[in-house]
Amino acid sequence: MDNEKYTDINGKAIALNYQRHSSFCTEFTVSSPKVSIGKVMVATCFVWIFAYAVFFFTDNTAVLSSAIIITLIGMMLYIHFVKIDHESLLVIGSLGIQLSSSYASGREHTSFIEMSKIKDIVINEAIYMHQIIYYLCILLRDPADTSAVSSVVPLFQSSKPRLNCLVKVYKSCQEIISKC
Repeated sequence: MDNEKYTDINGKAIALNYQRHSSFCTEFTVSSPKVSIGKVMVATCFVWIFAYAVFFFTDNTAVLSSAIIITLIGMMLYIHFVKIDHESLLVIGSLGIQLSSSYASGREHTSFIEMSKIKDIVINEAIYMHQIIYYLCILLRDPADTSAVSSVVPLFQSSKPRLNCLVKVYKSCQEIISKC
């Protein structure tokens, strides 16, 4: 493992960990920073101060109660459904590719793509918020026409690593796929 520093498209630090299990099996994990307690506190204080201001003028305690409940439910939904701590890609030579996402709440989502369905893994480019970004994606074979692509599966959608990180993953994936 090297000590190269990686960032996402917004310049925030991310970590790329890779583990080579064998010459036909490698796992890549891209980890994003944890939820910032400071940002959560600021957002919570803003909502509660606003609710207190409304309460001050209306003398309605339901405003304070609903603000607390809405804030708590909002934070739980964000942690359970939105905030992804790390994404992993497990490439197993003749078997396939497993994609996993681990959320801040501990929930995990895993999917598997058989190697027979994979046409190639490529680095693609897209326009995102007035800038050109690169992303790694899997091209899936069309069952009717094996030379055509039926769909594209983007990888590392949450962490959005920059090109230097994607190239490292791409080269290792191509090395494994070429051996099949």
